[in-house]
Amino acid sequence: MTVEINGAQVYYEILGETGPTVVLLHGWGCSTELMKPVAEALTQDHRVLIPDFPGHGRSSPPPEPWGVPQYADCVLQLLRQTGFDPCSVVAHSFGCRVAAFLAAEHPDLFDRLVLTGAAGLKNEPSADAQKRSARYQRGKRWAQRLGQVPGLSTLADQLQEKLIQKYGSADYKALSPEMRKTFNLVIGQDLRDYYARIRQSTLLVWGENDTATPLWMGQQMEAMIPDCGLVVFEGAGHFAYLEQLPRFRAILRSFL
Repeated sequence: MTVEINGAQVYYEILGETGPTVVLLHGWGCSTELMKPVAEALTQDHRVLIPDFPGHGRSSPPPEPWGVPQYADCVLQLLRQTGFDPCSVVAHSFGCRVAAFLAAEHPDLFDRLVLTGAAGLKNEPSADAQKRSARYQRGKRWAQRLGQVPGLSTLADQLQEKLIQKYGSADYKALSPEMRKTFNLVIGQDLRDYYARIRQSTLLVWGENDTATPLWMGQQMEAMIPDCGLVVFEGAGHFAYLEQLPRFRAILRSFL
């Protein structure tokens, strides 16, 4: 089904007929499809809501650049419209940013949280990353100056895109120019204070070899959240919940 929320067409599915309610929130660049294997473990005795975030899957892009607060408000309205308020939440990566924001701002919204490969803590960039960023910024300034010369705006745009393809992350390079603005807003917000305000029972599931959201982030979140436990999947990466799906399903059902 599709519903309009804040100017975006939001696609969602509801699975299961009876039982406690659970919402599944996917990661950046993903969709409902990567959460359906999780939903299959719950539908026998839960009602499960799976949305596509605006700009992902079958949902339209947001009407303007959105940050975490706007995505959170979109999910909040969807939960209320579908009768999933309150519910538990299972989230991955970017979905955890939204879940943490909502849990902090609306303490009665979620019963329990399961967060895997959670994003939202900013890290001090390495020396190599700082050098790459400096090179990109120098090139960007040249492109901007070039764009001010009459007749050279197209060449400036091409140079800017080459810089992005050389220095940008895989997630960033795959986006449209408008969604890149949204991406910058999302990753630019440090959600440390929001994670620290979570009071619901929370389970963190992490891949030992996660490079997108390294394990230290999970360890810090475990220390921040009062009622929290951390489970580490040995040998797994950022998609630990899919890499060791049977194990994740068993832990999920026990916790919920």
